[in-house]
Amino acid sequence: MSSNSSAVGQLLWRGLPCVGWRQDLEGAVYHLANCFLLLGFMGGSGVYGSFYLFGFLGTGYLCCVLWGWFDACGLDIILWSVLLAMACVLQLAHLVYRLREDSLPEEFEVLYKTLCLPLQVPLHAYKEMVRCCQEQVSTLATEQTYAVEGETPINRLSLLLSGRVRVSQDGQFLHYIFPYQFMDSPEWESLHPSEEGVFQVTLTAETECSYISWPRKSLHLLLAKERYISRLFSILLGYDISEKLYALNDKLFAKFGLRFDIRLPSLYHVLGPGASDARPESEKDEEDIHEPATSPPQAPSTSVQQTPPVSPHPAATNPPAPSPWVRMSRPDSGVLVSRTPLQSYPQAMSRGQAPLAPTQTPEL
Repeated sequence: MSSNSSAVGQLLWRGLPCVGWRQDLEGAVYHLANCFLLLGFMGGSGVYGSFYLFGFLGTGYLCCVLWGWFDACGLDIILWSVLLAMACVLQLAHLVYRLREDSLPEEFEVLYKTLCLPLQVPLHAYKEMVRCCQEQVSTLATEQTYAVEGETPINRLSLLLSGRVRVSQDGQFLHYIFPYQFMDSPEWESLHPSEEGVFQVTLTAETECSYISWPRKSLHLLLAKERYISRLFSILLGYDISEKLYALNDKLFAKFGLRFDIRLPSLYHVLGPGASDARPESEKDEEDIHEPATSPPQAPSTSVQQTPPVSPHPAATNPPAPSPWVRMSRPDSGVLVSRTPLQSYPQAMSRGQAPLAPTQTPEL
């Protein structure tokens, strides 16, 4: 340690190696080169930060070449500055190539910013999805059908980019499909990869529409290979189907303003608008019998007074069993019983049968 400290002291106190200092300063090109280098080293990260960094560094090294050629007259200065400037130019060319490679068509760029960027989907995963659909955008003219009920096979998955599509079944309107919604997500989820099927609804374009489609086999291969993309499609399809179900739920209504939850098909079948009209004739006859029972009987009361006070046999004079409505009667409930579709619900429960799924399409 003592020897090292003595050596450092000798270097410090011996004096500077430069005997004579130049009185004039370097030219303006030398100072300009250092300014560009200072700005270049202040660059940030990312693609555009790299453009900033290598752009200013390349300009600074180019100024060093000019300084070494005209002022310093040093071959080593010129060679090193040329090499560093060429390295910066090559790096800029590589960045431009990457940007051109990463660029997407306008429709897919908007789709990424709208649908995938909020979910922080990596760009390389999105490119795999785009390559699967072959970067093709299809169009539909006004009133052109995308799928026909019972005829069109389920062999693809499509996403609407622009326009509006009407969904109907048996000529009855169900709901709309808006941009950036899947057009056939329920059909896609209803089949396994090895199964085949046809559409149960008709999809018609109400305006000029554009959409992209993934072939069924190609998409299944991609989902089997890429786990992240498979989970992404599962989330997007689940959200899309839930939106369609809520859209259907908003369209369901009864004659008296009742709103049903389509997640309860048994309740819908009992309370649906066609439940009161679709009952068998025997049930309607029972209703006609039970309704007069709500009013106070008069004729049977006189016959009971004329009968001698003898305990009759239970089977002989057994009065009719009270209906469930009489047991559940409340003030002003007769109107509700006779006018609302709720009257079929106690009958279904009294028979001990579970209500079935809806058999008729509700009035929309």
